[in-house]
Amino acid sequence: MSEAAQARFRVGGMDCAACATKIDTAVRRVPGVEDVSVSVTAGTMTVRHDGSSDLKAIEKKVVGLGYSVVPLTGKAPVRESKTDHDHAHHDHAHDHKHDDHDHDGHDHDHAGHDHADHGHSHGTEEVEGLHGHDHGPMTGPWWLSKKGRLTILSGLALVVAYVVGHLVPSIAPYAFIIAMLVGLVPIARRAVVAALSGTPFSIEMLMTIAAVGAVIINAGEEAATVVFLFLVGELLEGVAAGKARASIQSLTTLVPKNALVETGGEVKEVPAEMLAVGSVILVRPGDRISADGTILSGESAIDEAPVTGESTPVRKGAGESVFAGTVNGDAALRVRVTAAAEDNTIARVVKLVEEAQESKAPTERFIDRFSRYYTPGVVVVAALVAILPPLLTGAAWSEWIYKGLAILLIGCPCALVISTPAAIAASLSAGARRGLLMKGGAVLELLGKVTAVAFDKTGTLTEGKPQVTDIIAYGRSEAEVLSRAAVLEQGSSHPLALAILNRAKADAVPVPPAFEVEALPGKGMTGKVGGETLDLLSPPAARERGALNVEQDERVAALNGAGKSVSVLLVNGVAAGLIAMRDEPRDDATSGLATLKAAGVRAIMLTGDNKRTAAAVAGDLGIDWRGELLPQDKQRIVGELKKEGLFVAKVGDGINDAPALAAADVGIAMGGGTDVALETADAAVLHGRVGDVARMIELSKRTMRNIMQNITIALGLKAVFLVTTIAGITGLWPAILADTGATVLVTMNALRLLQIKA
Repeated sequence: MSEAAQARFRVGGMDCAACATKIDTAVRRVPGVEDVSVSVTAGTMTVRHDGSSDLKAIEKKVVGLGYSVVPLTGKAPVRESKTDHDHAHHDHAHDHKHDDHDHDGHDHDHAGHDHADHGHSHGTEEVEGLHGHDHGPMTGPWWLSKKGRLTILSGLALVVAYVVGHLVPSIAPYAFIIAMLVGLVPIARRAVVAALSGTPFSIEMLMTIAAVGAVIINAGEEAATVVFLFLVGELLEGVAAGKARASIQSLTTLVPKNALVETGGEVKEVPAEMLAVGSVILVRPGDRISADGTILSGESAIDEAPVTGESTPVRKGAGESVFAGTVNGDAALRVRVTAAAEDNTIARVVKLVEEAQESKAPTERFIDRFSRYYTPGVVVVAALVAILPPLLTGAAWSEWIYKGLAILLIGCPCALVISTPAAIAASLSAGARRGLLMKGGAVLELLGKVTAVAFDKTGTLTEGKPQVTDIIAYGRSEAEVLSRAAVLEQGSSHPLALAILNRAKADAVPVPPAFEVEALPGKGMTGKVGGETLDLLSPPAARERGALNVEQDERVAALNGAGKSVSVLLVNGVAAGLIAMRDEPRDDATSGLATLKAAGVRAIMLTGDNKRTAAAVAGDLGIDWRGELLPQDKQRIVGELKKEGLFVAKVGDGINDAPALAAADVGIAMGGGTDVALETADAAVLHGRVGDVARMIELSKRTMRNIMQNITIALGLKAVFLVTTIAGITGLWPAILADTGATVLVTMNALRLLQIKA
């Protein structure tokens, strides 16, 4: 039995959903293909097959329709033979440089090298001539693209026909037929190829029938005008569709091309894409960081706005993570690379969004199913309009055939079919640029239905690391208490120790070296410095020594009641101070929860922490809570919320909360670009802001409103022109304007979502 496999391709030349439908239909006919997913906005195609499929045959099918195709390596690479496998890696390496911008826009690039490698460059060049234009987003001026050149040529031919027809009226009909053929021949040839591949009712076929029919009834002038307007509409669609794709792919340009690498005591400049994991790079002040990594030395303010949208630079030092594409502020940093170029945060975000755009939303799937019946239905209606009135009432055949041809053009489904994917693609891109990642249109739709959000505590509502909240000194200054506590914690990696050391560093208190430092298992630390014996103990250990008086003991109890951990500092056996620590709420937790509440969304905190700590944090945040929960308890509570009729989102770290994330209607991982945040849940909040959960829900609602607007525009314009055409008010060229105009309006309306501020 053949092993199931998956292959992914970059497809150049798509600008509307009709393109994707033609490719989908053709590839599904290849033996062994089980499923096909085509994304116009990402310019990609994913094919799931039984392992026996001929990938070259799949490529030939796509090329035969007039599109360029380049295989991409992915998580499940297809291994046909050693040669093919090696070649796939060659393509992948090449794609790091170009395929996020160059390949989509210039089909001739593919013909120049990639297709030659596959042994069918001549086929590509020939069919691209048939295709007549490059649908994808253009990186250069529109007039230099194939589509632009064809549109200009068609327009010039139309102008010449008008001039010739005015000067020599007797040959005017022939001049307009020639002008029409300039633009129609490429369209008609694409229509024939699509029909042979299983898509007889393509927009190209409807256009061809209408234009030829118009010539037959002596409306050659209108036929030539309609063909030109059709090409103009496609040109505008290509430009507009390219904006959504370019929005997310522009992230790749944030990563600098070169990096300064330390090798053998020297610093050398090398291409950033060649950086290996473990390499040490030098990042100068003002430079963009060229790879994901961990700071080895130096401290600087990092501007993460280009990647996360965070407006305030974040101060980072040794041991903290930095992302590729962010900007180093005021000091040189030495950074150890933790991810190769193809695996850095930006590359993974781009890949995730492209894959998400291939996942169709429920509304999009419904529109696709509807259009399968809608387009043939339009053909039937157009035929009935053209035939029945002359047969039944004796009306003029030319008049009603003309109206039938106009209805064919009005009924083109482009605007309707693209109404949903254009909005979803724009939203996915807008969200990704602001650190809001959603894995597909289905997730984007579901988020708008959320009525309850269950939050994890540690690392989600809180920072995930303890901070010193209180320093209480007895007979000494707070700085002295902090300094002596930090003396004993030097070198420790325990979270509470790190909290004390970080506070000492922030307050710039001296931390002299200690002697005879040792751990007291289950109790704390002990050591000597400057002739003093120091002990940093837990409250029970301090009580064992009788070091706490009643007042001090009550103070410890009060701090514990506020959900804080307390360490007791003894100097020469006498209590010198108390240091309280707690994992504090994130800065935006309160405002983020308030935004959810204002939107009518219920919030609840689910945590495994003790009830005392949970109650203290929940009290500060003003949120319902449940404490001392095991993973299965969280899962059960999510189920109970759903039984109450609530649509539940679970927000957690993606590991400890896995059962609850799976049980929720939508699982959202909170993280900073980690593998867990990007791959575990249905959605991810990259820079860990609680308020981003509310922004994600609002983005979903805006998207659904935008989709409804698009559908109204698409169907509304068609309905108006259908009535005016049958009434004899409008003709062929207004009909084509109704179609292309609706498509451009829908696309531009969807692109408004790119401007959303998050």
